[in-house]
Amino acid sequence: MFYSCHGAAKQVTGSCHLVRCGDKQVLIDCGMFQGSREEEQANAEPFGFDPGRIDALLLTHAHLDHAGRIPRLVREGFRGRILATSATRDLARIVLLDAARLQEEDAARAERSSRRRGESVQPPLFTLDDAFNALERFSDPVGYGDTVSVVPGIQARFLDAGHILGSASILLNLQDGDQARSILFSGDLGSPGRPILRDPTPAPPADFVVMESTYGDRDHRALPDSVDELYEAVNSTLKRGGNVIIPTFALERAQEVLYYLHQGMRQDRIPARTPVFLDSPMAISATEVFRRHPECFDDEFTAVLRNEDPFAMPNLRFSHDSADSMAINRIEGGAVIMAGSGMCNGGRIRHHLRHNLWREKSSIVFVGYAAEGTLARRIVNGARRVQIFGEDIAVNAKIWTINGFSAHAGRDELLAWLGQNRRRGVFLVHGEYERGMQALATCLTGKGFTVRLPGKHEPILLD
Repeated sequence: MFYSCHGAAKQVTGSCHLVRCGDKQVLIDCGMFQGSREEEQANAEPFGFDPGRIDALLLTHAHLDHAGRIPRLVREGFRGRILATSATRDLARIVLLDAARLQEEDAARAERSSRRRGESVQPPLFTLDDAFNALERFSDPVGYGDTVSVVPGIQARFLDAGHILGSASILLNLQDGDQARSILFSGDLGSPGRPILRDPTPAPPADFVVMESTYGDRDHRALPDSVDELYEAVNSTLKRGGNVIIPTFALERAQEVLYYLHQGMRQDRIPARTPVFLDSPMAISATEVFRRHPECFDDEFTAVLRNEDPFAMPNLRFSHDSADSMAINRIEGGAVIMAGSGMCNGGRIRHHLRHNLWREKSSIVFVGYAAEGTLARRIVNGARRVQIFGEDIAVNAKIWTINGFSAHAGRDELLAWLGQNRRRGVFLVHGEYERGMQALATCLTGKGFTVRLPGKHEPILLD
C-alpha cells in the first residue's frame, strides 16, 4: 500500500493524492495550481501517474484547486467513477463549466495575439466538451457518514468538513490480503462556530492522516470582531463617498458576506438602502445551489431559512452579463461591489479594481486567502502600484484585510480537529511550505506525532 502526493505538496494549491492498494488505484481530488504564472504552468505538466489506470476519484469539495483538473484527467484516459456529496456534485458542475469556458476564451485570445506575431500558442488545458464528459463520470451522491465500497479492497466514508457547501473529509479503509490500513484525508477544514454550515466532524481514528496546513502558523481573528470590521469598512467608505470593493470567492465566501451584509442592514449597523452588487455569475449560481441543500446547514441557519431569505437585501442586484458588469463601473461611490475572483488573478474583479483602486475615497476589502504570486497578495503586501490589463494603477484606496472570514480552520482549530489519537503518521499538505506547513509540523512533532511533508510524486509506503 502506497500514498503519493501529486499536488499541494509543499505548496497551497493543486490538491491531488493517490492511494494504491494491491492492483487498485484511487485518486482523492484533482485540483488546479493557482498563483504565479510558474505555478499555473504546472497545470499542463504530466500528472505523475497514468490517468487511465485510476479506478476511481473521490472529491472532497468543488473548489477549483481541488477539482479543476478533472476534465483534463478524463481527456487523458480516466474512465472510473467520481464520488462526491450531492452539494459538491452540483457545485462542481458550475465550477468546471466556468473553468472550461475561461480556458477556451483565454486560448482564443492568446491565439489571436500570437497569430499577429507569427507565434504558436498552447491549446486550452481542457474544453467545454471535456468538462461535460467529466461531469458524466459522477456517480450517485454520497451522504455524510455513509460508507461506500469504492473498489475491491477500498471502502470510503465521507465526513462533514465544514469548509464549503458539501465539503468532506474522506476516510479510506484499505485491505490487501492480510494487511489492513486506514488513511484519512482532511480535505480543506472549516472553522467551527460559523453561520450557514455545520462544524467539521472531528478526525476519527486512522493509521495515517493527510492534513491541510493553510493556517498552520496562526489563528484567525474572532468572527464577531471581523464582522464589526466589515461594517466599519462599509460605513467609513460610504461616508467618504467611495465604493466598497470586495474580491469574492464564489463558493461560500460570497454567500457568507451576503448573509452578514443582510444582518447588518436588518440591525441598522449599515445603511439599509445601500446598493449591493454581486457581479459574479458563478457566485449567483452557487447561491441558488445553496438554497437547494439544507442538509448541509447548521441548526441556526436552518431556523433563519424558515422565516426569511438570508441572502436577500432591498438593493441587492445580480449582474449576470458583461453589460451589467460594465454599468457598475459608472458608479463613483456609495455601493458595495462583490466580484470574483477572490485572488484577483481573473474575473470581473479586475475591472472594478481598475476603476476604484486609484480612488482615495474607495476601499478594497479582502476577506479570504491570497496565494503568493497573485494580484491580491501584492496589494495586501502593500504594493503602491500594480499592473491591471497592462495599465499601471496607483494603489490609493484604503486596503482592509479581514482574515476572520476565512473558510479554513486556524492553527488551534486544526489541532483540535486532529485530536489526541495516536497515528502512524501525519502527512502535511496544502500550505505555504515556510509558513503554515513547517510551523504546524513543529507543533505536531512537539506533541509526539510522526510528521512528514511529502514531496511531489514521492511514493510513501503505508507500513
